[in-house]
Amino acid sequence: MFKISGKVAVVTGASQGIGEVIALKLSEAGAHVICIARSKDKIKLLSEKIKKNGFSASYIKCDISDGDSFTDVISNVSKDYGKLDILVNNAGVTRDALLIRMNEEQWDTVLNTNLKAAFYGMKAAIRPMMKNKSGRIINISSIVGLTGNPGQANYAASKAGLIGMTKSVAKEVATRGITVNCIAPGWIETKMTNDLPEKSKEELLKRIPQARTGIPEDIAYTTLFLASDEANYITGQTITVDGGRVIN
Repeated sequence: MFKISGKVAVVTGASQGIGEVIALKLSEAGAHVICIARSKDKIKLLSEKIKKNGFSASYIKCDISDGDSFTDVISNVSKDYGKLDILVNNAGVTRDALLIRMNEEQWDTVLNTNLKAAFYGMKAAIRPMMKNKSGRIINISSIVGLTGNPGQANYAASKAGLIGMTKSVAKEVATRGITVNCIAPGWIETKMTNDLPEKSKEELLKRIPQARTGIPEDIAYTTLFLASDEANYITGQTITVDGGRVIN
């Protein structure tokens, strides 16, 4: 169950955190995973780790906010492997500030990486997927895109935009054998969240019904499900993986 043997998958932001674990789990399920990030050293190490574990992977250094570069990467993957089965738009950045203090660079950096890059990737991936009459696009959003968060107007806008874009594109390609879905993680243990002050962590935990944080594997396994044949009747959806945070 939830096997994706022989599939070709692209995972952005694969150098660390959630993206790294998604790449690992997709490879373990049988896919060839192309790891993409701006840091060549980290994705090279990840690719080598996957192959050392007996699975299949490669890596491509790319700044996905550069539309031409990211489009070329997707096109070349499709040509080199003859198909592209799975695209996981995971890469994301934060540049937090209250709106009154937020500058245009902070806004543009977050929107360009979190939202516009997904536009580039989806647009490039849809053509080969339509040709093969099959495809899975999985966008990693955030519960902040559903709830908002003080000091993160740019991040919330990018993640809410990703949810809206997912719904729209899902409708456009639904008859072509392509599904497009979102995952909205809550508080997941990564380097970013580990750096939070202890008092902030305590307050956040009080708002999670399960009273604990999630781990990257929680997002990776949800990604694997959505990438599998078992999820072929699910499209245009946003699955929150947050320990119940948004219902509290």
